[in-house]
Parts: sequence; structure tokens; C-alpha cells
Amino acid sequence: MSGANGHGQPFEFTAENKAIAEKIIAKYPKGRQASAVMPLLDLAQKQNGGWLNVPAIEMVAAMLDMPYIRAYEVATFYTMYHLEPVGKHVVEICTTTPCWLRNCAEVERACRDVLGIDYGETTADGMFTLHEVECLGACVNAPMVSIDREYFEDLDYDSTKKVLEAFKRGEKPAAGPQVDRRTSAPIGGATTLLKSGGGA
Repeated sequence: MSGANGHGQPFEFTAENKAIAEKIIAKYPKGRQASAVMPLLDLAQKQNGGWLNVPAIEMVAAMLDMPYIRAYEVATFYTMYHLEPVGKHVVEICTTTPCWLRNCAEVERACRDVLGIDYGETTADGMFTLHEVECLGACVNAPMVSIDREYFEDLDYDSTKKVLEAFKRGEKPAAGPQVDRRTSAPIGGATTLLKSGGGA
């Protein structure tokens, strides 16, 4: 088994994941298989318990006939890849300008209060890891967090606490806005074009 430094036994895809990887690679023209690096790193990460160690990245690079350093560059650029072991649930708090303007500090405070950890840390029971990330693209519904790649939006201290406590109980709360709005529609519902029909 790989050690904490990421080194250890060579990594190989399971038969099922190897078949999935080969289907992904086949989507790209011959000689362009390196384009499959992101989905293959993601597949390796899922198989490896939620993180990428050196052998996993080496295996992906070899499978795509690309230098290890190029695969490593991809793995270190995107926050979706984790180069250290993580908890069962990865909580990512967006602190970029729109979320900051809408008081993501209260979301951070709730995460610290409920989980008892700070950025880059994992709870003692191995259930939660907390990360700070750049814009996740849900700016209209700021502030928001990503938990296990699902978005929880329109948060404040209380709603963040409620979501996290549900995860702690083993529940899966509904993702999306945590206020009275549908997706990115205005809060409070429609205010115009309330009647159907009519002509020009």
C-alpha cells in the first residue's frame, strides 16, 4: 500500500476501470490520447480512495504515452484533484469575489464550528476534509460550497450548519439553492409574465 508521501507499489486500474479508460481514450484521434488525461486522472483518483499518489499519476501518464511531469502539471493545477489523502466528504468553500461580497466568511465560520477543522485539514474520524477554492461558477447563487462535487448555494451560517450536520448523520441533503429559489431564478419566484396566452 502507498505511504503518506504518495510513493509505494505500482498503481493499476481494475479490469472495469481499465475498460472505462480505454473507451475514454478511444474518443480522441490517434496521437492525441493525452487529451484524455483529465478523465483518466479522475478515474484513478476515485479508485485510489479520493486522492492521487505518484504511482497513480505515473500510470495515467504511461497509459497516455505522455511525460509524467505533464500529467503532474494537470493534477496540481485543478482543485478537483487531491494529492494527499482526503476524508469521505470533501467540502470546498468558494472565497472568490462574488462569494466574499455575499459573506462567505459566515460559511467558513459554520464549517469550522461544525467540523472543528481548518483549510487543508481532515477530521479525526476521516469523514471530512475542508478546502478553500477559487470560483466554482455558481456566482449568482453566492455564497456556496461544493461537497463531494455537488453544489450547495445561497448559504448563510445556519443553512451551512444544517447541511453539514445532515452529512454527519449520514444523510444526503438536497443540493442546490438553500433558499426559496429555483436554480438561478430570482428569489421569491416569477414577478412578470405570470399569465399565458395573449398576442402582440
